[in-house]
Amino acid sequence: MALLLFLLLISLFIIGVPIAFSLGLASAMTVWHGDLMPMLIVAQQLIASVNSFPLMAIPFFILAGFLMQGGGISQRLVDFSNTLVGSMTGGLAMVAIVTSLFFAAISGSGAATTAAIGSILIPAMLSKGYPGGYAAANQAASGALGVIIPPSIPLILYGIAANVSVGDMFIAGILPGVLVTLTLLVFAYFFAKANGLGGNEKSSPMDVLRAGRKAILAILMPIIILGGIYGGIFTPTEAAVIAVAYSFLIGFVIYREIKLSSLVDILKQSAVTTAVVLSIIGAAGLYGRILQSLRVPDMISQFVISAIDSPLLFIILANLLLLVAGMFIEAAAAILIFVPILLPIAVSYGFDPIHFGIIMVVNLAMGMFTPPVGLNLFVASQITHIGIARLTWAVMPFVAIVLINLLIISLLPFLSTWLPSL
Repeated sequence: MALLLFLLLISLFIIGVPIAFSLGLASAMTVWHGDLMPMLIVAQQLIASVNSFPLMAIPFFILAGFLMQGGGISQRLVDFSNTLVGSMTGGLAMVAIVTSLFFAAISGSGAATTAAIGSILIPAMLSKGYPGGYAAANQAASGALGVIIPPSIPLILYGIAANVSVGDMFIAGILPGVLVTLTLLVFAYFFAKANGLGGNEKSSPMDVLRAGRKAILAILMPIIILGGIYGGIFTPTEAAVIAVAYSFLIGFVIYREIKLSSLVDILKQSAVTTAVVLSIIGAAGLYGRILQSLRVPDMISQFVISAIDSPLLFIILANLLLLVAGMFIEAAAAILIFVPILLPIAVSYGFDPIHFGIIMVVNLAMGMFTPPVGLNLFVASQITHIGIARLTWAVMPFVAIVLINLLIISLLPFLSTWLPSL
């Protein structure tokens, strides 16, 4: 039955069935063919998988991201980042990276970060002589910071699936996210130097202060959210509601860039995105329930533990598996499918669940800018009108950079566990 479940899923992927339907159909057909349980359980499990208080954070963070995107936050963050690093060699590429870091800490979504920042900075980079492929690839990779820097939807899902604190997962993502950001900045500098791409005019301290004053409300948002969680004022789910209220207040009342007419579109976009994500979560939960009933995680754990006697070899193989999975499976589904299988093995080898979660999320972040289903890559392609085949080659150096970061994060657990331990 386990083989049938796997083959059905792969077959549905190959013929292009959307991932939520692939997971649901493969599960339902396996239950029906193997008479594993009453078919009524299929419908019940789909609902039970999304019936979770921590999961309520997801639609609220999605809505907060769209409110920030439509509320004038993007341009203010770009202007502020430009005064900080825009005058350096490769300044515009660095502005894209730094702004994505700020926006990622607000939206929690890689695709939203890529769209909001890329629509402003990719045309600016092209006008300054940056190669189109590099400009698009730089933004697609920078947008992936949205799933590493808290608040992050994959970090929420991992916390729920692994039964660890979502707040601890949030704070564990800070240092790895900063590490990835710094390496992207270093690459931007050397790429620009090699291609004779200079920076903008140097900003005066007054320019920095003026831009910082305009962007301060956006910069304060992640501080308020994380500070509230770790100060014991509210839970991560409640923090998501605070994020929505804060985003609406800034965009509608203070900046006045969200109009009543555009609010309807923002709510529609948020509802559609939430429906897609929660459909995947529900179907992945059902698929995981079938895997558990067939004892697949136990069988794989026993086989791996008996065949591999080195934690280093295990983490290398786990990284390879997650890397390939991230190229074909959306991050939410991959987390809910692989956590029950890989986490018990990782713990048996002495890996901290929080450390392993960061390894998993960074792997899946890479899948956001690698073909064939890298969503950030498609967003950047739409902005630049550059084909996916060309972008695939342009993004390879960024894949190599994140792979190096992944190796460092895997071998240095304190990067993920030090802040939560405080």
